[in-house]
Amino acid sequence: MLLQFSIPSIIAMVLTSLITVADGYFIGNYVGKEGLAAVNLGLPMIYFYLAVGLMISVGGMAIAGMALGSGDIKKCNSVFNQTMCMTLVSTVLVSSFMWFLFDPLLHILNADAQVAGFFKDYYGIMLLQLPIMVINASFGMFIRGEGKPQYFMQVNILNVLLNILFDYLFVRWFSWGVKGVAVASLLSAIMTLVCILYFFIKKSSVYKFRRFTFSSVVLKNTLFNGSSEFVGEMSMSISMFAYNFVILKNIGVDGVTAFTIVGYIAYIFNMVLIGFGQGASPLISFAYGAKEHLLAANLRRITTFMVLTAGAVVFLLVLVASGWYSSLFVKSDVVEPLVRSGMIIFSVSFLFSGVNTISAFYFTSIGRAKESAIISSARSLFILLICIFTLPPLFGMTGVWLVAPMTEILTLFISLYFIRQESANQSHSLVQG
Repeated sequence: MLLQFSIPSIIAMVLTSLITVADGYFIGNYVGKEGLAAVNLGLPMIYFYLAVGLMISVGGMAIAGMALGSGDIKKCNSVFNQTMCMTLVSTVLVSSFMWFLFDPLLHILNADAQVAGFFKDYYGIMLLQLPIMVINASFGMFIRGEGKPQYFMQVNILNVLLNILFDYLFVRWFSWGVKGVAVASLLSAIMTLVCILYFFIKKSSVYKFRRFTFSSVVLKNTLFNGSSEFVGEMSMSISMFAYNFVILKNIGVDGVTAFTIVGYIAYIFNMVLIGFGQGASPLISFAYGAKEHLLAANLRRITTFMVLTAGAVVFLLVLVASGWYSSLFVKSDVVEPLVRSGMIIFSVSFLFSGVNTISAFYFTSIGRAKESAIISSARSLFILLICIFTLPPLFGMTGVWLVAPMTEILTLFISLYFIRQESANQSHSLVQG
C-alpha cells in the first residue's frame, strides 16, 4: 500500500521537477548562462510560494486525513474546502506583494543589467503561473488522500509533456527567450488545473466542492500542523538568497550558473523524497488517527529505508554520469569543470537527506509539529546558513558544494534524537496500556 501511494506521488513530483530541468535546458542552450543565472536568482520567491502553499495544504491534509481515519466525513470535506479557499487567497496575495520586490532583490544581489533584464522578463509572467502551480499541488495532496494517486500522476504527465512542447515551440521556433519559457509554464499549468477541477467535479467520492462554515479552530490547527513545512520552505527561500549572494560575491555569474545546473539534480532528488513523504503521509495520518501508533512508526521505518536506497542509487548514477551531464546545459570551459566536481561532492548529501525529510513528514503527519519544525529549520536555515557563510569564503566553489553534505550530516543527529524519543514514548504507552 505504501508503494501504491508513494510511486505515483514520486512520479508526479519527478515530472514536476523535469519541467524545471527542461526549462533550464532551453534557457541554457538558446539564451545562455546569464539566463540560467537570472532564473536561479528568483528561486527564493518560488520557495516563498511553496512555503505558504505547503503550510496550508499539508496542515489541512493532516487534519482531513485524521478525520477520514476516524470516520468523520463531514469534517473531512469541510476542511478540504476551507484549505483550498485559503490556498487560493493566500497565493494571489503573495503575487501582488512579490511584484514590488523585483528591484530591491536585484539591487541587493548586485546583478548586472543583462541578468536583471532576463529576471524581470521571466518572473513578470511567472507571478501569474506560481499561484496556479501551488493550487495544483494542493489539490494533488487531496487526490492522493482520497486514494487516487494514479490520476494525479497522469495529470502531471500531461503537464510535463505540454510544458516541453510549449518550450520547444516558443523558444526554439518563436525565439521568445526566457519569456517563452514562462509562457509555456503558465499555459501548461492552466490546462493541468482544468483536469484537476474535472476530477473534483465529476470523479471525487470523498472530497467535494461544498459550502462550508469557516472555522478559526481549523485555521489555527492547519497553520500549526503545517508550520514545519512553512519553516522548511521559507528557510530554503532565505538560504537560496544567501547562496546566490555569497556565490555572486566570491565567484560570480559562472558560479551561479554551475550551482544552478547542479541544483537540478538536487531538485529532482528532493522531489523523490517529497514524493515518498507525500505518499506515506496520508497513510501515517490515517493509522495514527485510528490509534495504530505502531503501524504509523513502521510506515516511517519502511519509507526511510526506501529513501536511503534511493539516495545510494542516485549517488552512484552521479559518479558515472557527471561528465556527460556537465555539458548538457551550457558549453563553457569555465562552467563545465565546476559542474563536474560539484556534482560528486554535493551528491554525498543524498545519503543523509532522506532520513531528515521523512522524519519531518512523519512528525507532521502525527500532529507533532514542533519536532518537524525543528528538523526542517535546522537543515534549511540555521545549520545551512552557518555553512553557507563559512565554507565558501574559506574554500571557494568547493566550499559551496560542501555546504549540503555538512548540513544534512549535522541535522541527522537531531532527527535521530527525536525518533528515539518518540519510540521511547510509544514503548512507555504500550507498557501502561
